[in-house]
Amino acid sequence: MAGGFLMEIRRGTQSALLVIRASAEDPGTPVEVSVSADSLEVRSSGSCAPAALPAGVRLAPSSCRGLRRLPGDGLHLRVRLRRPPPPADLAFTLRESLKPHKKYVFYCQSCGDIIVKDRKFLRVLPLPSENWNDLVEEWCCHPNPFARSTLRPQHDDCFLGDTFFMLNSGNESHVPESLTCCSETGHHASQSGFNLKSKENTRVICKRCKKMLGETISSDTIKYYVTEVIIQPSEGSFSPIPRSQFVQSMVAQCLLELSSAKSTFRFTVKGDNGKTYILIWLLNSDTLLVESLGSSSSLSVLTLFGDIFMPSSGPVGTWNAVKVLYQPCIKCRNKDFADAWENDMGVHPLKFPSETCLELLLMLGLSTASLPPSLRCMNSFQIIYHVSTAYSFSGLALRKKF
Repeated sequence: MAGGFLMEIRRGTQSALLVIRASAEDPGTPVEVSVSADSLEVRSSGSCAPAALPAGVRLAPSSCRGLRRLPGDGLHLRVRLRRPPPPADLAFTLRESLKPHKKYVFYCQSCGDIIVKDRKFLRVLPLPSENWNDLVEEWCCHPNPFARSTLRPQHDDCFLGDTFFMLNSGNESHVPESLTCCSETGHHASQSGFNLKSKENTRVICKRCKKMLGETISSDTIKYYVTEVIIQPSEGSFSPIPRSQFVQSMVAQCLLELSSAKSTFRFTVKGDNGKTYILIWLLNSDTLLVESLGSSSSLSVLTLFGDIFMPSSGPVGTWNAVKVLYQPCIKCRNKDFADAWENDMGVHPLKFPSETCLELLLMLGLSTASLPPSLRCMNSFQIIYHVSTAYSFSGLALRKKF
């Protein structure tokens, strides 16, 4: 298929939007499209390019409607599905992947260096939301009973937050040579001898690649961000995952878990420096995306999932995804909007390392640019699809090819 196609399928409505991308060589060439239950066929300039749909995706050809041609996009049409598409894969969440009484190895996601070796947890416990203490006064008619208490993991505990997990660093399984800690003032200290000042932001840095992995909360407590560390059972081995894939999958997983648990659909992405980088609005989570690269002549065009769509994936790729709207907030962009969301109790903050926030913003921009122009914006927001079937912490991709 000369220009390839993109199909957005909604499981809830059993309907699909099909965009057949315009040919880069001659976008004005007449095109004839044939839709069958399990394939698409495009005829143009005497050539015929069929494309088989993934198994499990079956269209109802008689329901095709709204055929139109948009400059820069190609052909648009809507079609219903003959039967529901396969259900979304159940992604392993952090809470499900970490089990008590099992040994795990923690790796730096960026370089694969071992951070924590053969760690066994006796308890794996979820933390309340980060602003829980601020709401205590609304719950209690007497002074805050938790004012002087802090939630800290004990020996062989693992506490799970929305975007991080917290460990007690006093375990002998910890590998101190893999970490060096430095504050924003440039002070360096070894893992065995912390010299922490009150209110000092102390970062945990991978010694090999210098990537920020987390923060020290106290002299014996470390917080690791889920976007920076891969966890595998001790009997497994490290499997590298492209950075873009991993970050987008983990962010999508956070959005899905929080929207399901807290019924919140608006999020602010904040850095460890306290700055807001991105505003995110979760639009839907029942999307199945089907994308075809088309012929080799169209490979210079950005594809929706970039490094996820490799030639080995075959001519057609299929992903479970969440559709989100977003606004960048760097360099004082959308400041009024960001301030309004900051004061809205219905907006949930997601905290990641500042460098990861910038990485994510770049990924979002590139993915938005890969969409047909008519699908890139909604009102003042930009549109992006996140691959939502996340990676398990055993390092295996749970993204399913149908």
